[in-house]
Amino acid sequence: MTKNQKIALGCGGAGCLGLIVVAIAGALIYFLAYRSPARSRDYNINVSTNRNSNSNDNTDFSANSNSNDNSANSNSSNSSSTSVSSLSDDDKHRLYQAAAQTGDQELVRRVSVKIGITDADYTPGAEYQQFLSDHVEWVMKNTEFIGTINSPEKARAYVNDHFPE
Repeated sequence: MTKNQKIALGCGGAGCLGLIVVAIAGALIYFLAYRSPARSRDYNINVSTNRNSNSNDNTDFSANSNSNDNSANSNSSNSSSTSVSSLSDDDKHRLYQAAAQTGDQELVRRVSVKIGITDADYTPGAEYQQFLSDHVEWVMKNTEFIGTINSPEKARAYVNDHFPE
């Protein structure tokens, strides 16, 4: 075997070894980067409800104040049903989106009751699932409006201006 043949054989072996290293590195990159759990571009809207029941055995409170509290609650629920009927679907979605963008969960709950998707005790109402489903579509079509309430302060100002009391 001549000197040139030995060089050619060595270069061929080194080239083949280099290809094997590149193939192994490519396989590692594929398994580590692309085989990870699928990344989804779906939008998630999480709504949580918190139901607390508090009782007060303090003797400083009279039965009359409790009955007044109950009547105030019943009046507010009656006013919510009348104000809900005056809101268009678009107005309901705008109000809900603005409340959500404030980051204030209590405000989201109050708006949800007011627009009729949750009951007074914050449990999901009959229209809750359909509203959230429609809201995802509404968000996709109304990005311009969402841009106008792009901070918690602007969103809260919108809710304060448009919340039907």
